[in-house]
Amino acid sequence: MSVFIDRNLPTDLFMINPREIYDLLLDYATTDTQIKELTIGITWTLCQAEAMGLCMSPGFATRTLPWSGTLVNRPIREIATWVRSWDSYQSTVGMAVINSAINQRSHLAAKATPLSPSSNLAVFEHFLPQIEGKKIAVIGRYPGLSRYADKMDLNVIELQPTPEDYPAPASEYILPEAEWVFLTGTSIANKTFPRLIELARNAKLILMGPTAPWLPELKDFGIDYLAGVTVTDEKALKETVSEGGGVRIFQTGVEYRIIEF
Repeated sequence: MSVFIDRNLPTDLFMINPREIYDLLLDYATTDTQIKELTIGITWTLCQAEAMGLCMSPGFATRTLPWSGTLVNRPIREIATWVRSWDSYQSTVGMAVINSAINQRSHLAAKATPLSPSSNLAVFEHFLPQIEGKKIAVIGRYPGLSRYADKMDLNVIELQPTPEDYPAPASEYILPEAEWVFLTGTSIANKTFPRLIELARNAKLILMGPTAPWLPELKDFGIDYLAGVTVTDEKALKETVSEGGGVRIFQTGVEYRIIEF
């Protein structure tokens, strides 16, 4: 990996160039293991190989995917390169495929602490005692997140903002002043990860969500906590994703786990 000196940090501190995340991911996806099944659901995209991998779906419909029906039985290493694509559907598929490869190889998730009860807000509940009254930035609108609005200075940044959210350019102003930043793993697939990591360097930084890859090297990118998911029921997860499930996957097929670096 190439390394650059961040001139805004003390000269004795070094930081891996956040753009190197894509090289790292592909290093874990060089296997010839074949894709057994690929499902693009309304909310989640799921790759089934030797293990399952998830990525959040792009969030808009299309009828013009030229490669539909051609992915099964192709090697992971071939489709994993799509994570670099600027096409939202290709990068989503690439990330799901990479996560399936990582979940086959990585032992990091086994060392992480399960969060209970299982819910899409479990990570926020876990950190609530530490973040009450603090200046918090969340990348991505998590359903139900507004329940914490009166407990902290909560600022949500969204690529597709609701009236309660800030648009993506607000990251340049909000993240450098935040005390805690909750960063969705989907930022890797949509290519916002490198800049968001740079902006959040002064905050406690949590990378979270079903898209987040279980990689120990994430600590070298400035991640303080990794809150990813593990599959608890493959059959139920597959059915939930196929039937359009969103937060429902936390009740049927996955659970949050967290590890501090």
